[in-house]
This record gives sequence, C-alpha cells and structure tokens, in this order.
Amino acid sequence: MTLDVLYFAWLRERIGAPRERIETGAATVRDLVAELSARDDWHAAAFADMAAVRCAVDQQLADLDAPLAGAREVAFFPPMTGG
Repeated sequence: MTLDVLYFAWLRERIGAPRERIETGAATVRDLVAELSARDDWHAAAFADMAAVRCAVDQQLADLDAPLAGAREVAFFPPMTGG
C-alpha cells in the first residue's frame, strides 16, 4: 500500500523532511515505525523514544497497534499541550 507519512516539529528536523510517500506492507503503526526506523540513522533517531511520539492515522489520533488497512496518511508528532 502507498502511504503519505507526515512528520512534525523535532521529528521533521531529525528526519530532514516534512513528508514522504512510501510503499509499505505494514499492518499496524508499530510495524510502520519498525520499517521506517530500519531505513536509516535519521529515522532511527526520530523513533528511538516512542514515549515521546504520538501518531494519527487519516487525521485521527491512534495508538501503535492501530491497523493501517485502507489508510492513506500517517502523521507523527510530539505530545500536544493545551492551554
């Protein structure tokens, strides 16, 4: 499947790109993170501490076990704070 993967804040800085379109066979977000982390040192550094990363699948907050079947977009970003 083809996914648009978006990176925000320090994740974008570590990876060096705001987005990328990838071909993946990942079944869950966790599988996708493992696949991306194995790509290169930049991705590995960005995903080294998953406690500091949140994600959304098709603009809906999701956890690492969220399925990717039918998804078009996955976004990764640091935890949000509100005020």
